[in-house]
Amino acid sequence: MQIADKYSPREIESKWYDYWTGHRLFHSEPDQREPYTIVIPPPNVTGMLHMGHMLNNTLQDVLVRRARMSGRNACWVPGMDHASIATEAKVVAMLRERGIEKSQLTREEFLRYAWEWKEKYGGVILKQLRRLGASCDWERTCFTMDETRTESVIRVFCDLYDKGKIYRGVRMVNWDPAAQTALSDEEVVFKESHGKLYYLRYKVEGTDRTIVVATTRPETILGDTALCVNPGDPRYAWLPADARVVVPLVGRSIPVIRDEYVDIEFGTGALKVTPAHDVNDYMLGEKYGLETIDIFNDDGTINDKVGMYAGQDRFDVRRQIEKDLAVAGLLEKTEEYTNNVGYSERTGVAIEPKLSMQWFLSMGELAGPATKAVMEDAIRFVPEKYKNTYRHWMENIKDWCISRQLWWGQRIPAYYLPKGGFVVAPTAEEALEKARAKTGDASLKADDLRQDEDVLDTWFSSWLWPISVFDGIRNPGNREIRYYYPTDDLVTGPDIIFFWVARMIMAGYEYRQEKPFENVYFTGIVRDKIGRKMSKQLGNSPDPLDLIARYGADGVRMAMLISSSAGNDVMFDEALCEQGRNFGNKIWNAYRLVNGWTTDAAAAQSENDRLAVEWFDQAMGRSLRQIAEDFRSYRISEAFKEAYRLFWDDFSGLYLETVKPAYGQPTDPRTMEATKGYFDALMRLLHPFMPFVTEEIWQALAPRAEGESICVAPMPEPCAERPETLARFELAKEVVSAVRNIRNQKNLPQKEALALHVIADGNYPAEYAPVMRKLANLSAIETVAEKDPAAAAFLVKTTQYFVPMEGRIDAEAERAKLRRDLEYYEGFLASVMKKLSNERFVQSAPEKVVANERAKQADAEAKIAAIREQLEALA
Repeated sequence: MQIADKYSPREIESKWYDYWTGHRLFHSEPDQREPYTIVIPPPNVTGMLHMGHMLNNTLQDVLVRRARMSGRNACWVPGMDHASIATEAKVVAMLRERGIEKSQLTREEFLRYAWEWKEKYGGVILKQLRRLGASCDWERTCFTMDETRTESVIRVFCDLYDKGKIYRGVRMVNWDPAAQTALSDEEVVFKESHGKLYYLRYKVEGTDRTIVVATTRPETILGDTALCVNPGDPRYAWLPADARVVVPLVGRSIPVIRDEYVDIEFGTGALKVTPAHDVNDYMLGEKYGLETIDIFNDDGTINDKVGMYAGQDRFDVRRQIEKDLAVAGLLEKTEEYTNNVGYSERTGVAIEPKLSMQWFLSMGELAGPATKAVMEDAIRFVPEKYKNTYRHWMENIKDWCISRQLWWGQRIPAYYLPKGGFVVAPTAEEALEKARAKTGDASLKADDLRQDEDVLDTWFSSWLWPISVFDGIRNPGNREIRYYYPTDDLVTGPDIIFFWVARMIMAGYEYRQEKPFENVYFTGIVRDKIGRKMSKQLGNSPDPLDLIARYGADGVRMAMLISSSAGNDVMFDEALCEQGRNFGNKIWNAYRLVNGWTTDAAAAQSENDRLAVEWFDQAMGRSLRQIAEDFRSYRISEAFKEAYRLFWDDFSGLYLETVKPAYGQPTDPRTMEATKGYFDALMRLLHPFMPFVTEEIWQALAPRAEGESICVAPMPEPCAERPETLARFELAKEVVSAVRNIRNQKNLPQKEALALHVIADGNYPAEYAPVMRKLANLSAIETVAEKDPAAAAFLVKTTQYFVPMEGRIDAEAERAKLRRDLEYYEGFLASVMKKLSNERFVQSAPEKVVANERAKQADAEAKIAAIREQLEALA
């Protein structure tokens, strides 16, 4: 197959992606091979590709492609999350555009619109991932609300309820007034907010005195049912035991209670108690049997229970009540105040603590084995620093509020009986049977039961993801769950370590008695080059599809890979995409160079080419071993950098330069075969990182059968290790580099062949003389016994080299250079000797470290001696 003269990513990407999917190269079925499984962190069905997705999915694709090429049966399961809050908001907005309010619809009517929206607009991100080259098994695409996943979720709810781990009760929850639903603690984001501290006067009944109370939420006085002071606070010793105060503006008489919970140092030392709207106030209310007055409607407006401000928004009331308190003489003062306020992670509005009847999952028992698994490294976190974050949360875990006041989601399978009470069952039919048995009333009909209106938290679906994608809840012994579970790697962000990672581990041990994955690789946050988190709001986040259109998917993938390491933030710079495209261009042009060579079947391999082949075998072997170790340690960025260096420096910059035939001349068959073999191996090595350009060139390298692809070609294996070859060739490289430096310093043209004299010793790589002659353009390399004063001299290790200058050398400049070198090496030797003269260091340091310092000493002493000899020769 021929390739175009010019590298054009756009022309090859869609061609090869269609080829891969058309030949089902990403599809997996259980077989005799060792499986390798990744489940995608399911993006929201409402989602669009952003830079965080680019990073996460590039890393997953690298891992799964490498596993596939390493002979494992690789399965990357894609899917989407139904995202209850976000999707319901999208559907409500769509309906409003059509002039329809959700409140006008029945549940069934609303859900028809929701499914219509999902089919039309949902899942765009999965199509976008194809542009990136994601090698997902698209035939396995799952959705957290499809039939299999929904039935699995309902079964788990019923099972946990039957085990006594799910309960229903009135508790203080985080309420989202925009979405009008409860949230779990993990869905609340605390942000520093600037507001006011309001000092309010509460009149003490039967006296003319007042108690001043500081609050940041003056609107909640409408729900005050007590005032609390610390019993040890001398400022309030004058209060009688049965003291009562009057709530400002409201006029309600409430008791004064005494509890050490109150911080004497904060504010005035007096606390207003609003049990319906503050977690700590609720606990005080429970302790002292206080009345609970809920003042808010679900949308954050004031209800009509108090008779004031009814129907007004909570923040409008805050502004108005400040004015009304001031007019009534009940506002002592206000101060600017900064505190942390909880906001809904989904809608961005300030949450309200609210007493509400909800369903909860008891987490204590579930947390035990899940904590142990991570702390004992049965599940490995990369980087390890997140183990402590995880442990702290697990050891302080709270029960999970799993109900949501929405319609889009799995409806809670609880059915309420006509005369009170309820039953929990997977289906309405089973619920009716249970209801008849519970009540003893055989005449009960399905219409007599009322199903709970709430749906389950979206995370209650996705915590089952590694199990449910293989139908392991409904059919726990099926072939696929037994083959693919536990999965191998999970790649995700640390921001959902509690939402998702911890809960999946709990579900794994609860329902498979086994971990859900072997390793968790935590990515960092993608930031711009000045360190700001990329976001649409800041306008600093490029559209990933635009980047792919400009630089190609391979170029953008390289940009993500070269700037990322596990757990560390990615400093993204669009210039890296340009660098990635340039690398693709380098690969392309290198192939065109080799493909343009001709071969003389009768030609014998030169010694120069034989040596180059021998060396590159070892250079590639060294890189392959290093890259394999990097992958074992999840240093994916480092693995890519080594592959990049191997191709750019060792192969393209050195090997091809060494074996390249003279202009118009052929090469020999053995060298050509070796060179194409290396190109093939390098394309396979680079393929997981840059799949498109490598497939195009791999197909061009040799005739391929239909359906054959680099995707499933084996990863190259390193040859037997011969470190001496690499060490000796490294000496030759240094010689070539030194001669090139002399050319630059002396302004000698590259085309002019130079002679090289050498006083040979054990560090002279005589066997690589042909390579040195070609790369440095040397007419000859001659071994001499004495120094040449009229020459440019240099040292490699202990070997002295001279390039005869034939009257062109500046002796004074050469002496100055040698004196500078002498000064450097004398200083270096002094620092080494300082270490070696320290008996404590010599006795306590590892033997290898001490030996290394002694080798430095010998090397420096040899260089110093050689430089002094050269200075004598120039005297």
